[in-house]
Amino acid sequence: MDPIDMKRIAISQEELNKRICALGKQITEDYAGKDLILVGVLKGALYFLCDLSRAIDLPLQIDLISVGVLNSTGQTGVVRILKDLDYDIAGKHVLVIEDIIRSELTLGYLLQNLKTRGASDIKICTLLYSPAEQLLNIPIEYVGFEISKEERLIGYGLDVNEKGRNLPYIAKIKGKGA
Repeated sequence: MDPIDMKRIAISQEELNKRICALGKQITEDYAGKDLILVGVLKGALYFLCDLSRAIDLPLQIDLISVGVLNSTGQTGVVRILKDLDYDIAGKHVLVIEDIIRSELTLGYLLQNLKTRGASDIKICTLLYSPAEQLLNIPIEYVGFEISKEERLIGYGLDVNEKGRNLPYIAKIKGKGA
């Protein structure tokens, strides 16, 4: 992503660190004594997953899953798992880690799939959440920051054409609503 396309920093590296530490502390309290597995949704949640896992003061497992939407016919809505879990989640407390949740449609598919695997419970943690775009009624237990539906963002896992994920902050980019 060419830096000239960025409008301004929306969430600084310091703000990210502070909020992730607070989330880690809350998750540590909530999951004390439980068999916890963090399931990061690739690729966007990778940076958040890494930093959050270090902020959680519990023994835990980390796994990754990738979900994609097929669009070969010009129609959207066909969701499938591109990379599945490596670990068995049966009997474990699963915390799904997302970078951003807008409509919840892909998340709904993922939760439905994971629930068939026998986890003790499955909860959601997202760095960014746009409640104005919510289409399903999925409870989000841990939210880093709420955003508006107009915001176009890049950095800290968020990308434009697979570029810009590695920025250590989140920036607004030029375009619709930016």
